[in-house]
Amino acid sequence: MPISTVPYTVVDGSAPRLLDVYRPEGAAATTPAVLLWHGIGPDTRFEVGALAEETASHGLTVFVPDWRSDAPDGGRAYLVASLRYVRENAASFGADPGQLVVAGWSMGAGAAIGTALRPDLMDGRLPKAVVGIAGLYGRPARSTGTVPLDDLAEAATSEVPVVLVHGTADTVVESHHSRDFLAELEKRPGIARLHEADTDHAGIIMTSYDPELGHCVPATGGDALRAGRETARIVAEAAHA
Repeated sequence: MPISTVPYTVVDGSAPRLLDVYRPEGAAATTPAVLLWHGIGPDTRFEVGALAEETASHGLTVFVPDWRSDAPDGGRAYLVASLRYVRENAASFGADPGQLVVAGWSMGAGAAIGTALRPDLMDGRLPKAVVGIAGLYGRPARSTGTVPLDDLAEAATSEVPVVLVHGTADTVVESHHSRDFLAELEKRPGIARLHEADTDHAGIIMTSYDPELGHCVPATGGDALRAGRETARIVAEAAHA
């Protein structure tokens, strides 16, 4: 699958970050757009590359930016800049910015969910849907600096469909965090659902953790491949809805 790598500018004066664009050959002239954020490791967009490619195979254009969680603001400027970049440039890659799904894994999951609960983040422009993959929602989201559970408590309704995905064998971020957040979502009008898979924190994005390298690598085991493909299908379903 062809991958384009482009720089996007962060307005805090730091050096531009890189963003990969996954778009399958033979895709429709205009596809829905997916912005996919990686986890806490600084500039580790490669960790969600396998998931991005699988998601794009469903007829989507997927944008995967680097961002730095070790920045003084926790990465907020990077995340917001990548969101703005996709909003402003998706059309030039054959994607519809009005059909944007924001997804994230691990630390990126809370960041993705935060974009649905804070309309002020992008001047009132909310995503079509958000997908949180193996995330925590009781801590400040790196995209907003506020806690998703607190933002939800202040919202009268959840305007944006929220999809949660979690591995039941996850020992890094236990799956009850997604179940607890779903319970709060279900107290309010809106679309919310949770998909659980029999896999761990890395397997849910079609990877395995390599302790020698200190990061995730594409999985070869059947369980992780099945779980990651299902995660991609769920993201694609949210985008095509």
